[in-house]
Amino acid sequence: MARDHTYNVTVTWTGNRGKGTRHYRDYGREHEISCPGKPVIQGSADPAYLGDSVRHNPEDLLVAALSACHMLWYLHLCTTAGVVVTAYEDTADGTMRTQADGSGEFTEVTLRPRVTLGGGSDGALAERLHETANEMCFIARSVNFPVTHVPEIVIE
Repeated sequence: MARDHTYNVTVTWTGNRGKGTRHYRDYGREHEISCPGKPVIQGSADPAYLGDSVRHNPEDLLVAALSACHMLWYLHLCTTAGVVVTAYEDTADGTMRTQADGSGEFTEVTLRPRVTLGGGSDGALAERLHETANEMCFIARSVNFPVTHVPEIVIE
């Protein structure tokens, strides 16, 4: 049976420098992303669009969401398959193409998880489970560009 899940997020612009959006360079891109009961995320635009480089931008968060969703599914699948994961780190990247009119879209995201397995775990199975995790990931199933994975499996 299908079930709906609702996620509530509030994004509040905090970049009014006293003149609002009167001119392109007059306002900050700073904002706060909040969800009930969770820490606030300090956001901004990418520095290429006059954003603050020390804050997360929406593009960072999209790549992070894909990476985290894949990891959570992968860990679940490994658990049910008897594959013992002792460490997991992903150095993911995404490519966004911008158009002459300023619009843009992601063209791909590549996940590069480095997975360490406990002794006796099946490395070939661990590698195959990445494909299943990609098929199950809620975020990957929701985007209109390819999400590929290039796993590295290390056995202790």
